[in-house]
Amino acid sequence: MQKSNNLICHRIIIGIIVLIMVLPLVATLLYSLSTRWGATILPDGLTLHWYIDLLSDPRFLWSFARSILVCAAGLALCIVVMIPVIFIVFYSLPGLKKVFNFIVVLPFAVPPVVSSVGLLQLYSDGFLPISGTFWILIFTYFTIVIPFVYRSMANSFAAVSLHDLMDAARLLGASTPQAFFKCVLPNLKKGILSAVFISFSILIGEFVFANILVGTRFETLQIYLYNTRQVSGHFTSALVIFYFAFIFLLTFIASRLGNHK
Repeated sequence: MQKSNNLICHRIIIGIIVLIMVLPLVATLLYSLSTRWGATILPDGLTLHWYIDLLSDPRFLWSFARSILVCAAGLALCIVVMIPVIFIVFYSLPGLKKVFNFIVVLPFAVPPVVSSVGLLQLYSDGFLPISGTFWILIFTYFTIVIPFVYRSMANSFAAVSLHDLMDAARLLGASTPQAFFKCVLPNLKKGILSAVFISFSILIGEFVFANILVGTRFETLQIYLYNTRQVSGHFTSALVIFYFAFIFLLTFIASRLGNHK
């Protein structure tokens, strides 16, 4: 009886927490579908007008495509660079683990505004004048997601028998690169998916770096949201719901790929 009461109490608490988290999203969805919502509890009417305006706006479509481009490029660069580095650390130089655990948290130590000013001064001239272009945003996003990629991949490397896999593959005649790509990399699939999803979700919602480094010269999704905030609350709500739906779709795809045998 006591266990049953505790279970009911736990379910009630979880239900309240879920309700608190979901209620603002539901209210935003209703507002994005409403024709007018003023002094009444419920909207006066429902419409898809705001979503049609959003999806038919070329400026929104281009900003969404730009966000996908810079996020995917920065994340792909980070994955390609960090996986071999982490492999070398875990396989050949385990003594550097503590050093890397310290280095990867350094991006959190500097506020984005300070980092942006430094990056603008660094890349405004010299041998790599990329200030104001999407290239500086790609390289900046590369540094932003390093902690998340490293932590996800480090956990995956720690979960597999790295030395056993490599030794077995080399005994069968495989070289070190062949052993890595054919034996180790397939065991890192879930870690890679986790790193990709977490990092992409963070990057596509990033505003400070994008606004300071490129601004309207390369308008991303968050800059578009900021610049159109005065158009209509209904329109902005539709954009927010589209953003959440896109993130949910990514979550679903990552979950399906992670569970696929």
